[in-house]
Amino acid sequence: MPVLSAGAGLHETLALLTSQLRPDANHKEDLVFLKDVFSERSLGYLMKIHEKLRQYERLSPTPILHSASSLAEDVAEELQSGPMSGDEKELLQLLAAPHLKAVLSVHDTVAQKNFDPVLPPLPDELDDELEEESVKIVRLVKNKEPLGATIRRDESTGAVVVARIMRGGAADRSGLVHVGDELREVNGIPVIHKRPDEISQILSQSQGSITLKIIPAIKEEDRLKESKVYMRALFDYVPTEDKATPCQEAGLPFSRGDILQVVSQDDPTWWQAKRVGDSNLRAGLIPSRHFQENGRVLAHGDRRRTRLLPPSPPLPALFQAPVALPLLSLLLPACLPTEDCDCEAYFNGQYIAGLRRSFRLSRKERQGDVRPPECGEPEFLTYEEATRYQQRHGDKPRLVVLIGSLGARINELKQKVIAENPQRYGVAVPHTTRPRKSHEKEGVEYHFVSKQAFEADVHGNKFIEYGEYKENQYGTSLEAIRSVLAKNKLCLVDVQPEALKILRTAEFKPYVIFVKPRIAESRSPKCPDGHSEDDLQEMRQSAQLIDQQYGHLVDRVLVKEDSASACTELRNILERLEREPHWVPVSWVRT
Repeated sequence: MPVLSAGAGLHETLALLTSQLRPDANHKEDLVFLKDVFSERSLGYLMKIHEKLRQYERLSPTPILHSASSLAEDVAEELQSGPMSGDEKELLQLLAAPHLKAVLSVHDTVAQKNFDPVLPPLPDELDDELEEESVKIVRLVKNKEPLGATIRRDESTGAVVVARIMRGGAADRSGLVHVGDELREVNGIPVIHKRPDEISQILSQSQGSITLKIIPAIKEEDRLKESKVYMRALFDYVPTEDKATPCQEAGLPFSRGDILQVVSQDDPTWWQAKRVGDSNLRAGLIPSRHFQENGRVLAHGDRRRTRLLPPSPPLPALFQAPVALPLLSLLLPACLPTEDCDCEAYFNGQYIAGLRRSFRLSRKERQGDVRPPECGEPEFLTYEEATRYQQRHGDKPRLVVLIGSLGARINELKQKVIAENPQRYGVAVPHTTRPRKSHEKEGVEYHFVSKQAFEADVHGNKFIEYGEYKENQYGTSLEAIRSVLAKNKLCLVDVQPEALKILRTAEFKPYVIFVKPRIAESRSPKCPDGHSEDDLQEMRQSAQLIDQQYGHLVDRVLVKEDSASACTELRNILERLEREPHWVPVSWVRT
């Protein structure tokens, strides 16, 4: 009989064995049967599969990277941060391709799973309860991840039952544990008389396989399909600081602006959610909108709390004023004077009148100029349902809204970007009641109207903001914005943050950019840029207050270090706005 090499596989051995079978008069039928079995094509395929699996075990392949998708996003963001060569643009286009994103996502899903553990055999001797159909033994592979289930004690029966199954966790993936199941033993340890926190500690300390003895719920609910509801978080949440959460370890921390996929709303108090872009496959607990809005009972008593986080400090009158404002950021020149000014800014081949107040106004001036704020119940922030929006051919461009803290000089930034490409970007022409100067044209520098017509438009709510300067009225109207968008141009407006309440509509779909200057810490009485330390402190407070009051409405923060780099970054943001999808409120796209 020929000798096989040491590296011969099973299918080669089987083929050789089949070829050596010789008919025999006494065992002819047996040999024919055996030859037929060995010659079966499906058996050969099974042998080849067996060899591949053995080869896999010998090689023990491990992924080089567990988060290829995140790496691709980081590379794309880095490419977009500056000017790109032809090769870099091609690479960016490849990284943005849907099929490549899908491949990387599948890679990460496989790379983050551990396929090595093998369930050990069940013990030979089981409790007599196994003879009853109501008891079952469940063995799960937990590895280093949480089990993905919470427990509670039933108030009426005293039994320890499964309260919640976290979507994507080990318990959920097994399909063997359900809400309402009664837990009797964990790794052979009876848990009937143990507290839920003691049982949770046993579960958390167990590694590898976990054996559970459970009594199934009378009616096991079918596993629901994963929800496709997405929420934009409007507040920060830290589970370890929340005493009301049923399980701090199961909580999902998130920051304001994160997009959360709510995979289960079965519990009206605690939703299950995942952060979009997070590599963790297991869902976590977040407070539901109803629970967040209507308060919660603290674990140590019956005191009610109506906010998860401490309320933001009240804004000074300068930022609380209603939309009617004495200072129009849309009409500001590039200068930053220390006194009031009425100067001219040469822009795009035309003179644009501008007005600007210094941020160093005295308290007396502020109190005299700013109208009293409107009183009302502060907005309570929880979640905003969101969806991906991609501007399609034929859609009107989105409105770009710039808001800025003191010292940001956003009007100068806006004017430079528009001047570079006036065919693509436009600005809303403001209204004024002052007389037209000889070099000015109607509808170019301003819309010149009478005081009576201006007041009528104010009462008709046609302005997004308006105010008075040197006994003349100035305002920016909704129609002025619509006229720019109707020309298929991106309309850039810089407004006081209060105007966002008017502009955040499905009509404009505004993309909000918060511009703030980078302010270095300094202890010197006079800073190099000419601002005193008091000025810098006021600028810091301005940025902080705007962020606290309006940060949940902001899509992008632009930290301005200098004029040139800020213009470059703003141009990159505007280019990505037109070619990439972004998260917007669902109400903006649903008809």
